[in-house]
Amino acid sequence: MNHLHQEPLGGGLQIYVTDSYHFSTDTILLANFSLQKGHKKYADLGTGCGTIPLLWHRENTQLEIHAVEIQEDACALAQRSVEENQLGDAITVHHADLRDLRGVLPFGCFDVVACNPPYKLGGSGIQNPESRKLIARHETECTLEDICETASKLLQFGGRFCVCQRPERLADVMEAMRQFSIEPKTLRLVQQRTTKAPKLFLLEGRKGGSRGFLNVLPTLLIEGEDGGFSQEMMDIYGDYKNGRNAT
Repeated sequence: MNHLHQEPLGGGLQIYVTDSYHFSTDTILLANFSLQKGHKKYADLGTGCGTIPLLWHRENTQLEIHAVEIQEDACALAQRSVEENQLGDAITVHHADLRDLRGVLPFGCFDVVACNPPYKLGGSGIQNPESRKLIARHETECTLEDICETASKLLQFGGRFCVCQRPERLADVMEAMRQFSIEPKTLRLVQQRTTKAPKLFLLEGRKGGSRGFLNVLPTLLIEGEDGGFSQEMMDIYGDYKNGRNAT
């Protein structure tokens, strides 16, 4: 693994990252957006180095968390972080293809499924020749339809599927959700500052939800008027924010 090092996640947790497997603001926002209180069963599809499961546990130690990742190197990295933080009883890492989870995870019993999917359509844009980064950024291993189909299988009726994506893919994500009986219910746009167009959206769908109402939340601003993190971003980051600057 290239340039392996640890980063603090707050709450006393540390995560192993490399040049190929790391996390961004998007990851932290999705972890926060998908969080619930109480005893819940959670799954993170395409977990990468395992950031979202660790953040979930940081905020709610009652969760039973399953993390799925197809890339062996990323799985090993996530597993190492789980073991380093002594969270083997709370977080289970599965080296598996999210398109084929029968016998890996139980269907129809998860409260929340989350996924931070590739942002680019397969075959679009300049593709990174390094396969690990290519898989992370392009739909080379799975499509939005694959992800939504798996989420629908895993969720119990009324369970939540949470995803983040670029705004230009909003119609694609909603269409894919509805194709597999997940109704888009809550949308939040994210923008760097008031003068910029949104660069990300967070969307929650409900398995078996009725059509006809989408709750659009106030836009999340990453920067405040002074150019640093907004107060809401500071709250979301928690004690991870120490020494960090808005990017």
